[in-house]
Amino acid sequence: MTIPRLAIPVVCALGLFALAAAAAEQPKTIGTFEAWEAITFDEGGSLVCYASSEPVQAEGNYAKRGKVYALVTHRPAKKSRGVVTIMAGYAYKAGSEVAAQIGGQTFSLFTNGEAAWADDGTDPKLVAAMKGGREMVVRGVSSRGTKTTDTYSLAGFSRAYAAIGEACGVAP
Repeated sequence: MTIPRLAIPVVCALGLFALAAAAAEQPKTIGTFEAWEAITFDEGGSLVCYASSEPVQAEGNYAKRGKVYALVTHRPAKKSRGVVTIMAGYAYKAGSEVAAQIGGQTFSLFTNGEAAWADDGTDPKLVAAMKGGREMVVRGVSSRGTKTTDTYSLAGFSRAYAAIGEACGVAP
């Protein structure tokens, strides 16, 4: 079988596209610090660094739930640092808030779909509490009204946060 002459540039372009896609950087673990993992990846040519953890305990009367985790992310190219995100593994109730409790402090996070975030002014306070805390208890309500309580260990968070700061060139 022969390839028509006009198809050769298309086949070459598709081959180069496949090579570029294969060469795209996959997320890379830069360290595991007790309950937290520090990870970097390339997002459209910009470095992103984040610390991630799964709950050590998840409570709620749910039949099915996806992956649950907390993230703290730096995106230096977008001048974004220390953004706290909670992924619930279900869609939150529309318009609801999530409570994140660390020690005697409670932080309100707004929801959208399966994610909850602190507002920009709260992120630094929440990160500071995470650095000094032992555990973070997150309470939310699903779109079906199911209440959940997820408990995260904060052991290793400070070191994971320092590692992503160093990897992304973000001062502590």
